[in-house]
Amino acid sequence: MLDSTDTRLLSALQKNAHLTAHQLGEMLNLSPSQAGRRRQRLEAEGYITSYVARLDPLKLGLQVQGFVQVHLSTHGPEQSEGFARMVETRAEITSAWTMTGEADYLLHVYCDDLSALNRLLHQVILPHPAVARIQSQIVMDQLKRDAPLPT
Repeated sequence: MLDSTDTRLLSALQKNAHLTAHQLGEMLNLSPSQAGRRRQRLEAEGYITSYVARLDPLKLGLQVQGFVQVHLSTHGPEQSEGFARMVETRAEITSAWTMTGEADYLLHVYCDDLSALNRLLHQVILPHPAVARIQSQIVMDQLKRDAPLPT
């Protein structure tokens, strides 16, 4: 069970994972050692799964961001596993979800340009034997970046 201090600690770390035990202690009215122990406990219990750096896609030359809805032709375990393996091998696919509704999967992709997106769609995803069809949307502008989870 999380108490209010734990949720405040998690909220602070989602905004800035570089906070030291001393800084967390000041924010939470705890000693640095207490704040550090809480962080370690939350890591050990799996509330904190990793620490990452968010990169600017445009500065990396990734000019095109999109979403691809994938519809499978068949839905057996072999087809799903094969498709999942393909998704794992492609760096352009930054996240993927299985979905309810019309599409079976939703892929979030970043590509250098439209030609690179076209190659990903027509030379990688569509030729996959499990894929029946795809529908893609290109992001024009992102109104809100991936935000911290509500705590």
